[in-house]
Amino acid sequence: MSIPQPERLHLESDAANGYPNSPLPVLIYRRALDAHSAEERAEGFEALFKRHGWPPAWRYHLYDFDHFHSTAHEALGIFRGQARARLGGPDGRDVMLNEGDVLVLPAGVGHASLEADDDFCMVGAYPPGQAPEIERGDPAKLAEAQARVAKVTVPSTSPVGGPLDALWK
Repeated sequence: MSIPQPERLHLESDAANGYPNSPLPVLIYRRALDAHSAEERAEGFEALFKRHGWPPAWRYHLYDFDHFHSTAHEALGIFRGQARARLGGPDGRDVMLNEGDVLVLPAGVGHASLEADDDFCMVGAYPPGQAPEIERGDPAKLAEAQARVAKVTVPSTSPVGGPLDALWK
């Protein structure tokens, strides 16, 4: 199986809203996994992420409020439905997420669901030793969040396979 090339989305810091974002690009793998049923896709994402060193942590939807994680990178595998998401905080960019897509969010990148199918669901995963805190933008605490983001180590592999350092430049 060949590793798909991801779309790369660079997001600047949103200081006005207190979202650090990241100098590393968001990676969007379109149709990274194709399966006949949602359950097969969920299990497939869990196996794929685990195989590449990103242990799966949950199955859930995307919160409908802007938030970020300054202590962990995050992989999201969409196994059911579709959603229009915003990346980068309240003034960020909209992206469509569909079944089979994988979103890799560097620590600090704001994200929220703007609209989603009622059954929209994802598998979430994090690199070993990284635990996410749910944070909302606060301009007064931006420097602290940026300092935490800068300390998060970059794993050697992407959650879908292949080296991550070449993609996160």
